[in-house]
Amino acid sequence: MKIKTLIVDDEPHAIEVIEKYTENFPEIELIGKCNNAIQAFQVLQQNKIDLIFLDIKMPGLLGTDFIRSLKHPPKVIFTTAYQDYALEGFDLSAVDYLLKPIPFDRFLKAIDKVFALFKVNGSQKISIAEKPADQKSDTFLYLRVERKMVKVNVADIYWIESLKDYVKVVLKDKVLISKQKISLLEELLPEEKFMRIHRSFIVSTEKIESYHAYSIELLGMELPIGRNYKTECHKRLKNI
Repeated sequence: MKIKTLIVDDEPHAIEVIEKYTENFPEIELIGKCNNAIQAFQVLQQNKIDLIFLDIKMPGLLGTDFIRSLKHPPKVIFTTAYQDYALEGFDLSAVDYLLKPIPFDRFLKAIDKVFALFKVNGSQKISIAEKPADQKSDTFLYLRVERKMVKVNVADIYWIESLKDYVKVVLKDKVLISKQKISLLEELLPEEKFMRIHRSFIVSTEKIESYHAYSIELLGMELPIGRNYKTECHKRLKNI
């Protein structure tokens, strides 16, 4: 099932962020992007929309007032920089209420709610979680491998390699292949422990055995440092 989706926001950057996030989920079909409620109303007249990412404080008509004006509104995720509207948003039976700037892990929780509502099994469903601080446990990922969700401790990952529509996650004693985008994993992994060295490679900084100007070695394998990543990589490597 495709969830036909509309983004409504008067900030171009906010639209870009949500659009980028939704690209990781093939179940979400982006029908349109609007800068105000009037444009959104026109789209709704011409298309069946299942879900709206809707900013609240927009010129002309508030997002909350726009939803009230609709006889049969789609499911709504409110996106706003103003926490004051939260109660009103939930009074309108919103699926979720996201405060800007929207972190990807928080966006992911909202998508989980959407998938549950539409009874969709996300082919790219992925999550990251941490156990309470008083428990000595590593951060972990759940990756969809074949038909199972496999738990992977982040501390066990050596590197991740992009294989077109898939990623190869290399651990010390095994390799997992998952249908994911490397950009999605980059968003979820702890930035202080992982580094993008190439458009096709993310490495664990704790697992680096050696390096020189053009490559990094892990588990006896040399991985290339991409030209566009060279400056940032060398800066990070000097501080490891």
